[in-house]
Amino acid sequence: MTAETSQTLDRGLRVLKLLADTDHGLTVTELSHKLGVNRTVVYRLLATLEQHALVRRDLGGRARVGLGVLGLGRQVHPLVREAAMPALRSLAEDIGATAHLTLVDGAEALAVAVVEPTWTDYHVAYRAGFRHPLERGAAGKAILAARRPAAQRAGEPTDDDPGYTLTHGDLEAGACGAAAPLIGVTGVEGSVGVVMLSEVVPERVGERVRHAAREVAEALR
Repeated sequence: MTAETSQTLDRGLRVLKLLADTDHGLTVTELSHKLGVNRTVVYRLLATLEQHALVRRDLGGRARVGLGVLGLGRQVHPLVREAAMPALRSLAEDIGATAHLTLVDGAEALAVAVVEPTWTDYHVAYRAGFRHPLERGAAGKAILAARRPAAQRAGEPTDDDPGYTLTHGDLEAGACGAAAPLIGVTGVEGSVGVVMLSEVVPERVGERVRHAAREVAEALR
């Protein structure tokens, strides 16, 4: 801690991060041990966070992340979209296909940023706000592939996993897609991809999409 920082705020943010990393919540005693502070301090932190709906406590006394974080989360998409735009523009122009950034929204894949190429005679119309099940389409399947422990640890292509996903006709007849997951971005689960009218995805597209996903991930870190 430095003179310019707030110890109380730092502890409050650490509480939120600890709670976000668990599905079953934490008790005051567990938080006290993890933070290295006494129980009285934890009680005060939780009471303050509860007032802002950022934390809730169940009947058993375990603290969990509160619904108030959803209001903060709504502001994440514009920030992520802005950071991703340069890489998406480059990808769309290079490949000549519609590029997109897709994030997880519950059990669905949600397109939050879309860039169409400027020089092609035609391309697939794909709009921000479009959503589909994670199990369909290159964008969702790339995200699911990244949930495998080996892929999360490495983030690099292997013989079994090239680091990107290719699909054909999953979401629209005659359209194919390529997508690569965002790797190593805390709190953001998503993918970068392209969609094009083609029978097959050209050989270089998969690797180019993976490179774009890496660029977006670096911009978000």
